Amino acid sequence: MSNVTRFDPFSLDPMSEMFQGLFRPLRSLSSEDAALGHCKIDVSETDSAYQVKAELPGVEKKDIEVKLDRNTVSIHAKTERHQEQKDGERVIRRERYVGEVSRSFSLAGVIDDASASAQYQDGVLTLTLPKKAPADQKRLAIN
Repeated sequence: MSNVTRFDPFSLDPMSEMFQGLFRPLRSLSSEDAALGHCKIDVSETDSAYQVKAELPGVEKKDIEVKLDRNTVSIHAKTERHQEQKDGERVIRRERYVGEVSRSFSLAGVIDDASASAQYQDGVLTLTLPKKAPADQKRLAIN
């Protein structure tokens, strides 16, 4: 009986070199070009307010900007890394990031921006956004 073997075109050395390039990204970002990344958020709601928690690791409080406009929340943050390299030292790998991120989203209700508050601790920005009370509804008298 003859042995049946499965042909794997990627197992051949000359061929594998050629095909590996197909699955690599066209442009790999160095750590110098890498962005802060995607701002992950959690939004919760009570009857009176929204609470937003946004992950912004490695960002200093002074580099965070939050804008509120009716029911739209915009978060913008940036981080910079100052390069310190000593004589005779060479960098083997750099994975910490430098860059900025912006995120905007809308909420169902209008935000009372005068009562809104923000706190930043341990890389998490927490926004407490009270809802505006609906305008007093007027009842028409029926004659």
